[in-house]
Amino acid sequence: MRLTPRIHDVYVGRTVLATVLLVWLVLLGLDAIMALSGEAKNIGTGSYSFGHALAWTFYTVPRRAYTLFPMAAVIGALMGLGQLAATSELTALRAVGLSRRRIAVSVAISLSLLTVLMVVNGETLAPWAQNRADVLKTSARFNTDMASARYSGLWAREGTTFLNAQTGEEQVDQDGQSRLLLHEVRLYTLDQKGNLASLTYASTARHDARGWVLENVRTDTFGERSATRQIVASKPWDSKLDAAALASGLAKPRSLSAAELKTSIDYRKRNGLDARDYEDTYWSRWFYPLNVLALCLAAVPFAFGSLRSGGMGKRLFLGMLFAIGFLLLQMFFGRMAGALKFDYRIAYALPPILMLVISSWLSRRRVG
Repeated sequence: MRLTPRIHDVYVGRTVLATVLLVWLVLLGLDAIMALSGEAKNIGTGSYSFGHALAWTFYTVPRRAYTLFPMAAVIGALMGLGQLAATSELTALRAVGLSRRRIAVSVAISLSLLTVLMVVNGETLAPWAQNRADVLKTSARFNTDMASARYSGLWAREGTTFLNAQTGEEQVDQDGQSRLLLHEVRLYTLDQKGNLASLTYASTARHDARGWVLENVRTDTFGERSATRQIVASKPWDSKLDAAALASGLAKPRSLSAAELKTSIDYRKRNGLDARDYEDTYWSRWFYPLNVLALCLAAVPFAFGSLRSGGMGKRLFLGMLFAIGFLLLQMFFGRMAGALKFDYRIAYALPPILMLVISSWLSRRRVG
């Protein structure tokens, strides 16, 4: 089988790309409209306005495009090949000696271009834009001077005190009460002249129903010509910072690139923290190209045979059913890996392998 592009490869690839882009645009538009309508409940909270909701939705478009692309790819590929099948063009291509495998390769090559673009988007634009969206929404809703830096953690201000926390998470205790834990916390306090008056380091800042508590605390107080240090195991922290606002401002795994996710995973494992959410997102990034191509190749056999007698509705229904089934299967294995604590690489490799095996079996049956 020759792998150099021929005119039929270009024709099949162009048809598939056109339908994939159309389906992708429709799905992305519907998802963005639903997200914008869902933000209506937050309008009026703090200074959050319709303009903020519109900007938040706009910033989340790259991440939504990344998430929706696998579904758009399989639905668009089926619709494109179904269109060729309905006009007997697939039959004509088969008559001139093209195998189903060659047609599948044409589809895979054309979709690889968009897949590479989405991988780059998932590592650059999408995390940055999602981070901007989260900060914009939190700052407007809670009216706080807060920012989430990609490399230096969470920053917040209360009067003359500036807080910096490297990581954090929300937890639920045995009584069902939620609490916020911030790790590697530094408090910078300025005097009236803007000079650094004290620097407090705490390994953990915990907020629950009783308020804030700092643990493993080291405080350096600076005088005009002196500095003193105080070390205590724990002490209460009299602060009015809103724990909900801080929790909203923490960087989510989806707002990080693969390199940042790996750094976060290593940090959490070194400090005995739960890293499963970060591992889930990290390995989903690595398996993203494989999942897209495997899903589309597994769907190609449906474009031959009985699909010729069906209309656009049948192709759309089968494409959505196939894509949703794959995503649910992948979600199931991901949740099982988190619950049973087995390797996420196995969890993300099983669904595409299973789909390709089923597709290969269906393809052999149709050939026979």
